[in-house]
Amino acid sequence: MATPLTEEGDGTPSFRPIAMLFPYLWPKGRWDLKARVLVAIFCLILAKVATVFVPYLFGMTLDSLPATAAGTAVVVALGWIGVYTLARIAMQALAQLRDGVFARVAYHALREVGVSTFAHVHTLSLRFHLERKTGGLSRIIDRGTKGIDTLLTFVIFSIFPTILELALVAGIMLWKFDVWFALTTLAMVGAYIWFTFAITRWRIKFRREMNESDNEASTKTVDSLLNYETVKYFNNEAHETRRFDESMAKFAAASIRTQTSLSILNTGQALIVALGLMVVMGLAVFGIAAHRLTVGEFAMANAYLIQLYVPLNLLGTVYREIVQALVDMDAMFTLLHRPQEVTDKPSAAPLKVSGGEIRFEDVVFAYDPERIVLKGISFTVPAGKTIAVVGPSGAGKSTISRILYRFYDIKSGRVTIDGQDIRDVTQTSLRAAIGIVPQDTVLFNDTVRYNIAYGRISAGEAEIEEAARHAQIDKFIRELPHGYDAMVGERGLKLSGGEKQRVAIARTILKNPPILLLDEATSALDTHTEREIQSALHEISRNRTTLVIAHRLSTVVDADEILVLDHGEIVERGRHDDLVARKGAYASMWNKQKKAEAARERLKKVEADPQVTPGIARVTPVAAGGE
Repeated sequence: MATPLTEEGDGTPSFRPIAMLFPYLWPKGRWDLKARVLVAIFCLILAKVATVFVPYLFGMTLDSLPATAAGTAVVVALGWIGVYTLARIAMQALAQLRDGVFARVAYHALREVGVSTFAHVHTLSLRFHLERKTGGLSRIIDRGTKGIDTLLTFVIFSIFPTILELALVAGIMLWKFDVWFALTTLAMVGAYIWFTFAITRWRIKFRREMNESDNEASTKTVDSLLNYETVKYFNNEAHETRRFDESMAKFAAASIRTQTSLSILNTGQALIVALGLMVVMGLAVFGIAAHRLTVGEFAMANAYLIQLYVPLNLLGTVYREIVQALVDMDAMFTLLHRPQEVTDKPSAAPLKVSGGEIRFEDVVFAYDPERIVLKGISFTVPAGKTIAVVGPSGAGKSTISRILYRFYDIKSGRVTIDGQDIRDVTQTSLRAAIGIVPQDTVLFNDTVRYNIAYGRISAGEAEIEEAARHAQIDKFIRELPHGYDAMVGERGLKLSGGEKQRVAIARTILKNPPILLLDEATSALDTHTEREIQSALHEISRNRTTLVIAHRLSTVVDADEILVLDHGEIVERGRHDDLVARKGAYASMWNKQKKAEAARERLKKVEADPQVTPGIARVTPVAAGGE
């Protein structure tokens, strides 16, 4: 399973993501991107040099100001002002140039990592996707890519430049003033960093509490609004409001603690900087008194410390964001490097379908070692024939379809198509040869056209409409306000169960596979809709190798052979009439379903004609006014 996503950085983060990110920032064969990296670093260094010289030039300008309006002195002062102005322009221009040059590198890396992770997730097994939390994967990818952006922004364009600037300022302090100025500056920065990191780590728990309570409030809001009708059914508006208020109270309390701790952080930072300025200015005053320093150098020292305060002021935020970015990136890279459970052999070749014969040979399968689902089953689906698998819930029927699609590998035995073991062919070619109409058709939140075309993305308009006609849904689609451009809603909720099934049939027709798998395709439908869908299924299965997994036995009476599966074993097999005549497991299921259908028919008659209610004495209400 994927590493759980931590909401806030906690403890010492792993620096592994930085090493894993490097190949994306320095990609093989992309000399254009490598050149951009070098140019961006060069611009960064020049920008910091310009930044460090701005206070120096400001001090020189002050010292050049004439006591009187002497012409030469004014020209010199104006010259220093011009150089000072150019330095400030260069500082900003080089920083912007750096960002612009590096942007293509950063977003190339972000795109490559995001796309690679997204593609890799689609290669992971069905087991992984069944175990994951809904929406968890998209959150990991989303936060991971944002983490890359954050890391690049703060580390390359904030932390590294700040370290470079500190080194340059300390060098200038040592060169222009003396060792005490340099030591004071370093001591101030060291104390500032220590205090910021300590308080920020202390604040993390408050931010986590705030985020958790915010998430809780959001979850309760969405859950309550999604279940609006249920809330109304039971008059529980006040209860829902009270639950939301409790969550908001937790959020408010956590937010107050977060804000209070932020005030402590800001106050402490300001105090450290103020003390550092006081010491440096005091040293400068003694220097001026001893005629070792000028007023301009006094202003220069003051400006250097104030200028350092600007990047240091963001240090708490930068530290927390970098910690969180590393956590999020680590989760994404863990997902990206998660091994595949089902893989193609190095020698795997494309599947070659001649007739489409399917054979299960003594197949044993278990989701967990403790529970065997299929216990050595063997059967054959001859080319062009229809074989049905029936049985009670939990017998292992749907497991057969998952094995055929190779969502899982079997424990022992063989599954072949036209004599080729499906483990020896590529998964892509295997799945291209099989079309499925599942029990629960889930559609994309897009148009009807897109959902039908999903069977074959390259299909043209005429082919899509032809598939819809064969699935007996073209007439319904054309009656929609926007026809084939009508949106089906999230998971296809704007369509009924029968309409969704017809869309599934249409896209399978469009795929035109040689092998067809019907996995309880009508079990969730009413009898009338089932009969309509069944005719479309007969159309699609004609001249195709068809494996039907069914719950309703009435849908498989015409199958060439019916397999009765119970507790992972085939207990009966034969045609419908033969199995009924045997009076075994199949006949028992058939009789139960016939009785249930008869009871439903009687109930429908009662609903249509309430004058006759078998087995219930009918009481005729007295008309208003009485007798």
